[in-house]
Amino acid sequence: MIPGIYSLSELQQAIANAPDQWRPLVFTNGCFDLLHAGHVRYLQVAKSFGRSLVVGLNSDQSVKTIKPHQPGLPSRPLIPETQRAEVLAALKPVDAVVIFPETTATRLIQALQPDVYVKGGDYTQSTLPEAPVVQAYGGRIELVKVEVHTSTTGLIDRILQARLA
Repeated sequence: MIPGIYSLSELQQAIANAPDQWRPLVFTNGCFDLLHAGHVRYLQVAKSFGRSLVVGLNSDQSVKTIKPHQPGLPSRPLIPETQRAEVLAALKPVDAVVIFPETTATRLIQALQPDVYVKGGDYTQSTLPEAPVVQAYGGRIELVKVEVHTSTTGLIDRILQARLA
């Protein structure tokens, strides 16, 4: 077992056993396939909204659903879920990582009821599928400005173009 990586039930137990160490709890989620500076800055800002930061990580299967194969590009994810989780768990702002199989984090949010749910500023509350569940229990939603405009798909494309040049 790698420190910082939890199953949902393990994480719920850890929070229940020591709420003062976890709350206010901040939650965010994503694929985090090729970690880059934009991800790191985003996680640093997310952590600033509370005491602990939990990252919901899309499983390999859910990434395949969210990011279907594009001709000419390798299928996603590039990095297996266990390795993506390990890298995230090693980052200073991240207190816990939990891998989830669904395409949205709604089930995790219902289970954990984070005080603050953070997503990138490329979303709005109306386009955020998890927003209704956060609002239903009285949680707060923070949309963080994207500081470094980098996409994993864009990075993959640049690498492939450089290889062909």
